[in-house]
Amino acid sequence: MFRQINKFAKTNSEFLSLRPRYTQDVKELRGSVDMAIDWEATHGLLMQAPKLSHAISNADWVQTALVPAPVSLAPSPIPRAEFEKVVALQPVLNQLFDSIARDHDFLVSTLESLGTADEFTTRIFSMYMKQYVMKVEKPAVVGIHRSDYLIHAPANEPDASPQAKQVEFNTIASSFASLSAIVGDFHRFMLERTGFQGLLKEGQVEMNQLPENESLTSIGDGIAVGFELYGTPSAVVAMVIQPDERNVYDQRWIEERLWKRHNIRVVRLSFADILDQCSIREDNRLFAGDTEIAVAYYRAGYAPTDFPTEKEWEGRWLVEKSRAIPIPNLAYHLAGCKKIQQVLAQPGVVERFVSDEETARRVRECFVGLYPLDDSEEGQQAYEMALKSPANYVAKPQREGGGYNSYGEDIPKLLCGMSVEERRGYILMELIKAPGFDSMLLRNGQLVPAEVVSELGIYGIWVSDSKGDMVVNRHGGHLLRTKASNVHEGGVAAGFAVIDSPLLV
Repeated sequence: MFRQINKFAKTNSEFLSLRPRYTQDVKELRGSVDMAIDWEATHGLLMQAPKLSHAISNADWVQTALVPAPVSLAPSPIPRAEFEKVVALQPVLNQLFDSIARDHDFLVSTLESLGTADEFTTRIFSMYMKQYVMKVEKPAVVGIHRSDYLIHAPANEPDASPQAKQVEFNTIASSFASLSAIVGDFHRFMLERTGFQGLLKEGQVEMNQLPENESLTSIGDGIAVGFELYGTPSAVVAMVIQPDERNVYDQRWIEERLWKRHNIRVVRLSFADILDQCSIREDNRLFAGDTEIAVAYYRAGYAPTDFPTEKEWEGRWLVEKSRAIPIPNLAYHLAGCKKIQQVLAQPGVVERFVSDEETARRVRECFVGLYPLDDSEEGQQAYEMALKSPANYVAKPQREGGGYNSYGEDIPKLLCGMSVEERRGYILMELIKAPGFDSMLLRNGQLVPAEVVSELGIYGIWVSDSKGDMVVNRHGGHLLRTKASNVHEGGVAAGFAVIDSPLLV
């Protein structure tokens, strides 16, 4: 396999034939596993272990034990042409979602159609409306996005082309950019040292199949541009985190970039910490003690669990009503809702924001079927389709973070237990048929052979000034998450997947 390195996988059958074949003898790979774990430890490819019981020890250092991040032992195949296509598309999507976030009438009309079915989104929307009426001025808008894709390549359509189809567009807390880039380095190291001998049954992987990944630096650099537009060099960036965050080192690499490259200091605060420690002073500026906060970069705030009490909501509102630049702002957060994704797929909606016909076609090419589940005629038809052929669909609420979607036979159980009002909070999405392939997953020091599928994410960086003029618009590297093919969700932090890197075929 991989004999013609520069040949693109043009059909599903070609793509399926280029899948790697792994040895099933885990014992033969002990040396590679030891080498991999040691490399992870010496290169910061780490996560914090779950908090240990106080019954074991009360020592703080014990409670922050480190573990190697879950990874694939070798890279996973992605069609080269599709990879290059979605990388080139990312700046278009960055601008599209900025335009959506600035279209107040579109946001209001679209999200009001949810009614009160989704309490969390309703709360974010209410905060957005309050801020809009107050006309809070911000020095810049910064978007750190990730557009996620699965490769649609049904085995029963051998002559069709494999296509990257969009799973979702993330506008808040798009994680694993730092560790993703390090996994790419890890796979290049393993190729140089072992050639994946004893792991792959046949063939050869070439270095030019492993694309470079700038995601380690792009997010920090994007935040720095927003910081400069704020205009106070003595200020800091507040990284807003979840309590007991395990994915600390993915975040620390961004902090390292901001300090070493841009001389910008980062403080780590939860939403509750913001309420306890921060205040708004003259000119609507946000301070933590005597330190001004220029940017609040959210690595929390995307799920109801991040707001267990009113204190967390009040902490977020303190940021939103101040001059500090939130990443994302409330409009961007709402633009990432699944309802926006579903409405965007309707005829003429992309064209509302993208005037060039060919560019709009490129955007639409990555969509699958998306339908409402409300009381409209289209919503009723989608409801009946879901009950009749649930294996062909996914039911999605307005949620991020993994574990919320419903698949297959779980869909009728879900929908039949809901009122029409409750169904308004969901959309129905056509199932993307990504092929499975053999892999070796390294998790908690153990090597696990599994049939897997991979989800490709492309990071995007957008910065515009206070007038709305674009300052930065670029792709920011990539993430590959790989999971067992019988597991529907794809979050690494949620425990469903491992971090991987693309093998371009």
